[in-house]
Amino acid sequence: MMNPQSHRGFMPQQNIAAKFMPGFGQQHSQHVDQSLGHVQNGTNNSIGGGHQHNLSGGFGNGNYPSPQHTASTVNLQNSSPHWQEQHTLLNASRSSSEPHHHARQAAILNKNSSATVAVSGGVNPNTYNPPTSQNRKDGPPADVQELRNCDGEIERQDWKALDLGGQGLHALSNALFAYTFLDKLYINHNKLKRLPGAIGKLKLLQLLDASSNQLTELPPELGMLTNLRQLLVFDNKLTVLPFELGSLYKLEVVGVEGNPLEDSYKQILIKEGTRSLIMNLRDNSPAIPQPPVERDWIILDDTQKSNPKAEADTFQVVCYNILCDKYATASQYGYAAAWTLDWGYRKERILNQLLDSKADIICLQEVDADSYDEYFIRNLLQANYNGVHQPKSRAKTMSESERKKVDGCATFYKTTKYTMLDKYILDFSSEAIQREDFKRTADIFNRVMPKDNIAIITFLENIQTGSKLVVANVHITWDPQFKDVKLVQVAMLLEEIHRLAAKWQKKESSRDPDAPPAPQYTEHTQIPLLICGDFNSIAESGVYELLSRGQIGKDHDDLSGRIYGNLTRDGISHPFSLKSSYSNVGELKFTNYTPGFTGAIDYIWYTTNSLNVTGLLGDVDDKYLATVPGFPNAHFPSDHILLQAEFQVKPRKEIIKKPPPPDFGGGNSSRNR
Repeated sequence: MMNPQSHRGFMPQQNIAAKFMPGFGQQHSQHVDQSLGHVQNGTNNSIGGGHQHNLSGGFGNGNYPSPQHTASTVNLQNSSPHWQEQHTLLNASRSSSEPHHHARQAAILNKNSSATVAVSGGVNPNTYNPPTSQNRKDGPPADVQELRNCDGEIERQDWKALDLGGQGLHALSNALFAYTFLDKLYINHNKLKRLPGAIGKLKLLQLLDASSNQLTELPPELGMLTNLRQLLVFDNKLTVLPFELGSLYKLEVVGVEGNPLEDSYKQILIKEGTRSLIMNLRDNSPAIPQPPVERDWIILDDTQKSNPKAEADTFQVVCYNILCDKYATASQYGYAAAWTLDWGYRKERILNQLLDSKADIICLQEVDADSYDEYFIRNLLQANYNGVHQPKSRAKTMSESERKKVDGCATFYKTTKYTMLDKYILDFSSEAIQREDFKRTADIFNRVMPKDNIAIITFLENIQTGSKLVVANVHITWDPQFKDVKLVQVAMLLEEIHRLAAKWQKKESSRDPDAPPAPQYTEHTQIPLLICGDFNSIAESGVYELLSRGQIGKDHDDLSGRIYGNLTRDGISHPFSLKSSYSNVGELKFTNYTPGFTGAIDYIWYTTNSLNVTGLLGDVDDKYLATVPGFPNAHFPSDHILLQAEFQVKPRKEIIKKPPPPDFGGGNSSRNR
């Protein structure tokens, strides 16, 4: 059941964006060095369905002569290595007009691979390697997409380049865009007047050659091809370039000579090259794209909606990796406009998301001390929240000013709903070295100790009902080469929760003695438990298996022959009946969305014996994602999305002592008469 609630934090906030985005909401006609020209146009865009760019001027060769330039401009062209590269590639493109030119050249190269062969015309089809993983701060690496048959088996793919050049094509079949494994596509020297927006599906493309056609515009969906290294559109009829090309942060060459483009594009290419042009397109787009439709609120159970007791023990939880300011760099997120990475812009949107969620408990990751002290706690206190923050353990060795920039975890709770009875900070590195079974173990010193991740474990009490709640907030190490360390950290977290729950089971209530009696817990595993965080682990990982199944064997692949004391001698287990809240809907499609990696790595785990999930915040709109290569952007201030779940505490069953059997006297003697 879906209910489109409107408190999900990505409505267009132009008053915020206007402070950080150059010329937000305005039309521009200045020189491109200040801001690329753009006006709204009534022309129907049958490809992208969005705006048209309309600039005047000339820029080209051949059938599209350039305007007259001054002597200084000509000299600049002659001396510019960027412009020389344009003409070198242009000449090669014009000499590759025969059918299947590039395929023929590849065949020659393969046939004479042991000899030196001079290849004339075009671009060497063997100059590109498969895309490698983006150097990310979290999450598994980006893997090359695999083709699988109906049985899930990987199918062999022997070719990844397709040459349709010189065929006189007037249109491209939609079937072409099912070849998502392609990394090179040649459609040059045809009669194409448009490129379908579906070309944005070919996300592994590193080279696209659409030169010598009759293109009058490029689809904005080209901005989805973030692996592109070369985009060649020589000798067409282009007058503008879509601002969406600004997402192509890996692009090394954009070949545009031979088009009647506005002269300001040319000036940037001559002086500073492709990278500068792409950055101008990225940072000077004069309009924020349309926001996505609101994420659905998925109702799983509303049977207790009218029950006052159940309502009092119903609460909502948010889990959110907010992307620490120091990680939000142009080198890490080259597809994102500079103003969308600005912390002043992002922190306001994050705060609005948190306040709009109206959650009772908020678990954040990647919160530095400065942002917590100076912004989040100050603003959330005004909304009746209190909180706990802990930076990563490296902060202990730093100066005061450096310590403020170290990120960590922060847990907030509504003071009108809960009081905090106790808390515990788990420093994985320090905890590991204190364990007797870990001592004198090389893997502990070399692999676990260098990771300075932490967790915050809080013990809350419902003010009205007296029910208790353990909330763990954790950020597990990111490196995919350390799957064993991820498992060790989660195992240590579960062991610590086990120890604390046994201790807190006996803790006295802070409520008024005259308040209704609170639930009694005869076992510490009966206390409701939430484990929220960025686990940097997908559903097929050992971490997910351990949490959901309760145990993994000592020979698990993720432990890979490492030695971690009792954990690898006996295997790893825990006593809690845990389940991922989103597993009730098959998990989210992703919680982390970037060109390098898209997948679910953040979770809200709960104990099924004490809690029931009643609602979840759903996925991001697919239609919106079809034109957005990655987060953060104007609408999503982090590369992760906010998770939100609603729970009801299951009522405790009172243990009724059976009365002794009646005694009618005489014992067994009466039966023997």
